[in-house]
Amino acid sequence: MEFTARQIADYLKGEVEGDDTVSVSTVSKIEEAQPGSLSFLANPNYTPYIYTTGASIVLVNKDFKPEKPISATMVRVENAYQALAGLLNLYQQSLPQKKGVSSLAFVHERANTGKDIYVGEFVVIGENVVVGDHVKIYPHCYVADNVTIGSNTTIYPGVKIYENCVIGKDCTIHAGAVIGADGFGFAPQSDNNYMKIAQIGNVILEDHVEIGANTTIDRATMGSTVVKKGVKLDNLIQVAHNVIIGENTVIAAQTGIAGSSKVGKNCMIGGQVGISGHITIGDEVKIAAQSGLSSSVRDKKIVMGAPAFDHEKYIKAYIHFRNLEKLVKRVDELEKRLADQQEQQ
Repeated sequence: MEFTARQIADYLKGEVEGDDTVSVSTVSKIEEAQPGSLSFLANPNYTPYIYTTGASIVLVNKDFKPEKPISATMVRVENAYQALAGLLNLYQQSLPQKKGVSSLAFVHERANTGKDIYVGEFVVIGENVVVGDHVKIYPHCYVADNVTIGSNTTIYPGVKIYENCVIGKDCTIHAGAVIGADGFGFAPQSDNNYMKIAQIGNVILEDHVEIGANTTIDRATMGSTVVKKGVKLDNLIQVAHNVIIGENTVIAAQTGIAGSSKVGKNCMIGGQVGISGHITIGDEVKIAAQSGLSSSVRDKKIVMGAPAFDHEKYIKAYIHFRNLEKLVKRVDELEKRLADQQEQQ
């Protein structure tokens, strides 16, 4: 499909600067774009590329001020990155949509399935499962008994959803994710062995949640592990039993959250963060990558390090740490001078 600069500007409520009849049929990064493609400029670090890009149309912020002539047609919008996201979603929705239940899938006779669903090859849907309208379940997925899946949710290949879990509307679960496996619960015994504690709870994903590939969310020991509305989890994340993640929090890859911890809403958590069990992370907290948290964090704090503490204090401490070798030498020299003075007295 082709779109002109005028059509794009009208859809985005933007302003065209240049040839409004030029058209594009693909999207490219600004530094690699060729004629006939649409690109965008949101990060100032990429500004030099707008003067050399081969893109036919570039989305820019309304306050962008070029310093040199630009050959591409610009479409000025309030937020170029958000505008591009909207266009990509529009393009994806225009693609042919999969529908129908494969003859190679197993759907239990007591499952309740909605309209216009897609169920791929070798999918297993258990007893008393409820599948909403327009749900897509790709090949090799397993949906255990008593699971509920809300409308417009997409479940990619190889996902496993254990019994009694609840998946909300408009969710996306990427390939290989496991929802509802047992929490890591074992009781020490007198013979240095461990007794498994039955995990009888479930997992609840509220609406508009996205779960990355190979991420695992454990079922609660009792009650529910809850991922609230709008949460976005990256690939390879571990969420333990009875964890609660607040609305619109985003978490990057390889983060692990131990059992019964609570993460507030609108938090941003970097990759490879470790969060201990039974602690509380407040609302709007930002945690830098590779941080380790062993104690609770209040609202709106920015923390980093292992153990994590206030980022401004961490940066100051890190400056001293980098100069530690010089400081040690100075201390050694001072101690030597002091020792020499004491010998002379």
